[in-house]
Amino acid sequence: MAYNKFNVNEELSELFNKLWDLDENRCEPGEHYRLNKGGYLKNARDLTKDVSEDPLFDWVDEAKVFEKPTYKYFIALLDNYTMETGEQEVVTKEEFKENVMFIDAICDTPLMKEAHSFLRDKGKAPGAINDFKKLLYKLWFKLYRRTKGDRDFDSSGFEHVFVGEIKGEDVVGFHNWICFYLQEKSGNIDYHGYFRRGTSLEREPRFITLQFSCKNGRGKPIGGSFIGTSPEFEMALYTVCYLMDIGSKVHIELDEYKVEVTVYGHAGGIGTAYPTSKD
Repeated sequence: MAYNKFNVNEELSELFNKLWDLDENRCEPGEHYRLNKGGYLKNARDLTKDVSEDPLFDWVDEAKVFEKPTYKYFIALLDNYTMETGEQEVVTKEEFKENVMFIDAICDTPLMKEAHSFLRDKGKAPGAINDFKKLLYKLWFKLYRRTKGDRDFDSSGFEHVFVGEIKGEDVVGFHNWICFYLQEKSGNIDYHGYFRRGTSLEREPRFITLQFSCKNGRGKPIGGSFIGTSPEFEMALYTVCYLMDIGSKVHIELDEYKVEVTVYGHAGGIGTAYPTSKD
């Protein structure tokens, strides 16, 4: 697909703008966080160039943001995974409970209720809320094999998209701003800069395509993420795109932005999902 070819899906744009407006837990720059966008990069294959002296996040008001139920339950999930691909993941009883609590929390928001209603009316999701929750669990938390030739169930949609995984020398997945902030704060990753193509135009972008390295020597040459959106918004948007089954790349107009949403399935669940600004 040519970069300048942007075919808007009007129906999903209308839905996602409704979800955007319903995202009462969305964070706003200057109120909930502050970014240092830094310099821009040109080569996605070169991990040696760092054009941003400062971290991406100057600060996040954790007391105001991370005590909200969906954020709190989301963050509790981030330490449940082994990032190395090819290593067996094990879901303990406590981790299963945490997964369920997170799904319960996001399904209690007006945003996810609207997404569920849309999918139900389209015949893409069960009408009963408990059955819908089971579907979300299957799509996002059911373990599957990601590594070819390996018999271990080493991955899941949630782990790949929101936590990230290590494959060889590269970080794969890892498309979430909350996890990025927490890893950056802990000194585990070093923000190198952003790519102009794929990053929205404002000083503190809502969509960013970036590069970073890890203190263990690995890194992510290029990857896209929302900034400031709630966990439930991202879960709803990616779930709808996957279940509507209209292709791996969906073009939408969201608020003032043109966005390409990429969603691939894997083993009956979410394989990867991320946004790219097309402004």
